[in-house]
Amino acid sequence: MQYDLVVIGSGWAGFNAALRAKELGFKVAVIEKKQLGGTCLNLGCIPTKALIQSAKVYSLSKKAKRFGIEISAPLLNFSEVQKRKELIVGQLRSGISSMLGGIDIFNGQASIVSAGTVEVGGEKLDTRFILIACGSKPYVPEGLISGSKKFITSDEMLELKGLPKSLLIVGGGVVGSEFAGLFSSLGCQVSLVELMPQLLPGLDEEVAKKLEGIFKKKGVKVSTNTDARAARAEDYEIALCCIGRIPDTSRLCLDKLGIRLEKGKIVTDEHLLTSIPNIYAAGDCNGRVMLAHAASYQGILAVENMANPANPRKADRLIPSCIFTDPEISSVGLTEKEARAAGVEVRVDKFDFLGSGMARILDETEGFIKIVSNKKTGQILGSSIIGARATELISTLAVAIQHKLKTAELKRIVFPHPTLAEGIGEALKKSDGV
Repeated sequence: MQYDLVVIGSGWAGFNAALRAKELGFKVAVIEKKQLGGTCLNLGCIPTKALIQSAKVYSLSKKAKRFGIEISAPLLNFSEVQKRKELIVGQLRSGISSMLGGIDIFNGQASIVSAGTVEVGGEKLDTRFILIACGSKPYVPEGLISGSKKFITSDEMLELKGLPKSLLIVGGGVVGSEFAGLFSSLGCQVSLVELMPQLLPGLDEEVAKKLEGIFKKKGVKVSTNTDARAARAEDYEIALCCIGRIPDTSRLCLDKLGIRLEKGKIVTDEHLLTSIPNIYAAGDCNGRVMLAHAASYQGILAVENMANPANPRKADRLIPSCIFTDPEISSVGLTEKEARAAGVEVRVDKFDFLGSGMARILDETEGFIKIVSNKKTGQILGSSIIGARATELISTLAVAIQHKLKTAELKRIVFPHPTLAEGIGEALKKSDGV
């Protein structure tokens, strides 16, 4: 069968690419070896955040008296928590299936036979373009075993039938930190081990230090600068490996085809083209930015570049990062450390949520907004936020940085009161300019 585009993978990159291709009049096929929606919907963003919201409601109910509400001690029904998660995932998966109407869906393992042919289930699909959007999988290094205890990954963690009494997490990055916050809130004894000097390596150091302090207040045992082999996994009911993710490309036969790889990642140019002219790669498999919203952006951009090869656009958009710990964390642009390392004379403006009326109303005063700018020009370079609804607040700063606004321009915005967002304006009150 002849297609304009065959998409391998139906995660956020593949799904959004297929929809955009259909809008542009392409005849499209999507190949998915598991379930529609890929990692984000089935084993990542959506199920984890559904569980985190249940944990947040549970935590809030336990302090209802502080809001003047008397209720009996809340009881956690973990099986119902899991049922709610599955319901949400199922509803969204059904929506994806409906939206892909008019696109041929093939379930099975894809194999790229040539630059113009993809095989699935013994059927060969001829195509003008191929988009590889096969996503990623958890990385568990060989030998990460203590005693007789084998580590599980986030995939298995999401399918637990009961709440563990104790949990060892190896890896204090995004996934490890989210699981630590989630299960400690549900009453599990959690120990978190990170090899690097701070949690969330690569993020703002003040934010990481703040999160570590909050975790310790909640009873999470945090050990940084610690090798996983020093942890006694056999002392815990469950041992979870959250060291990272790697592209899930092993069964696509890319090396035989001549597609260039580096450490398992598909190498693409600035337009998301691989080393073969009509084959593109988007999302986690190219290793640029392993975030669902980045994957969506890349998938759409790749298709638009296929449709307009004479004037392709670069994959150069600013990508914010969101972490759903409690409190939430978000960042965009440069950290203070990165800006200084680039030789910029830096100005840092901060606002602590202790001074926010809305944060006090919500009883969520932990955290701060931090804005990094060029001291000489005033241009905003980056922002890091830890606090209530940080994942929503960061979009304002993303717009400011994307459009190269200066602190004087952003501080002219009249933020509504009482909101958490007005903390952005408060942070800049003492910055230069009117």
